[in-house]
Amino acid sequence: MKNLLMATTAITMMSGAAFAEEVKIGVILGFTGPLESITPAMGAGAELAMAEVSASGALLDGSTVTSIRGDSTCIDAGAATTAAERLVTADKVNAIMGADCSGVTGAILANVALANGIVMISPSATSPGLSTAEDNGLFFRTAPSDARQGVIITNILQDRGVNEVALTYTNNDYGKGLADAFQASFEAAGGTVTISAAHEDGKADYSAEVGALASAGGEVLVVAGYVDQGGSGVIRAALDTGAFDTFYVPDGMVGKKLNENFGAELNGSYGAYPGTDNAGSGMFVELAAAAGFDGTGAFAPESYDAAALIMLAMQAAGSSASADFKDHVMDVANAPGEQIMPGELAKGLAILAAGGEIDYVGASAVELIGAGESAGNYQEIEFADGVYSTIGYR
Repeated sequence: MKNLLMATTAITMMSGAAFAEEVKIGVILGFTGPLESITPAMGAGAELAMAEVSASGALLDGSTVTSIRGDSTCIDAGAATTAAERLVTADKVNAIMGADCSGVTGAILANVALANGIVMISPSATSPGLSTAEDNGLFFRTAPSDARQGVIITNILQDRGVNEVALTYTNNDYGKGLADAFQASFEAAGGTVTISAAHEDGKADYSAEVGALASAGGEVLVVAGYVDQGGSGVIRAALDTGAFDTFYVPDGMVGKKLNENFGAELNGSYGAYPGTDNAGSGMFVELAAAAGFDGTGAFAPESYDAAALIMLAMQAAGSSASADFKDHVMDVANAPGEQIMPGELAKGLAILAAGGEIDYVGASAVELIGAGESAGNYQEIEFADGVYSTIGYR
């Protein structure tokens, strides 16, 4: 099938169907809201890939790529939907890189992408529910499902000899999905979750929530929340009351803001977020540094990869129309074909233009499975000397 598609592409492009144009990609992320401290690097990562492709002149006979940003807010589905509608109907974007948080991503998919036939590739929406959402083949994600993250958390805790935990989660699709996935995995492996309790974002005081968590007990408090919102509030209340002194922080909690908020108070705590030690990861970090942003931030590599896959799929299809290139995303992301790393997008575009095949590896070791989501690589972190650092990969 892949060979047939590539042959068809080659014929299409030789017939002159491709022509230079301004390709527009919407970048819709929570530039405000509970993830606003990690979002700038995510947007920069996606736009780094776009700039690389534009400079190459190799996309669709010299087309340029323009980023048009929209604010998902991460938590307000109505605002996110309005922002996406503007991108599609007013700005006429060809595709969307985003959204970020699972709830707003699902809302945009259901209310905007499906209605308008627009491809979306999210770098960070991880709810297991998105794996089975109706998408007409338009939705992909370079982040793994939290079904995978639940297993990762279980493995890390059990490797450290932890058999009993308390669990709190932000009361939305992301938090509930991750909490359920983790609890199912941990209990199946013989662990005990003493309590699984939701918390609301935006509160000034989380002492009541922490009181209930402390009463249930546990060796570690797992905080499936947001670093710029209630997750940090829960940790602060737990530290101030002495309820817990060791925490597990999943992906939504990992960011340099965590160091700023707590420093040495978190020494000995640990967690994980998507990441890999493949060669592409290091290459991306160097490219990001040259572009003036931190490429080690959560979901910045996945954002570069999401944008790259959109443009490579366009080249494979010989068209910037979502209806034409949606069926090529999985092809360019996976074997067979020549492996393409960050900084090599021009090479990938040239191979596709000549009718060849590529296997985009990118910054996050991309491998799309099932419903078009990442197979899942994670980097394990631990706090020491007031900061977190990567201590291994899973």
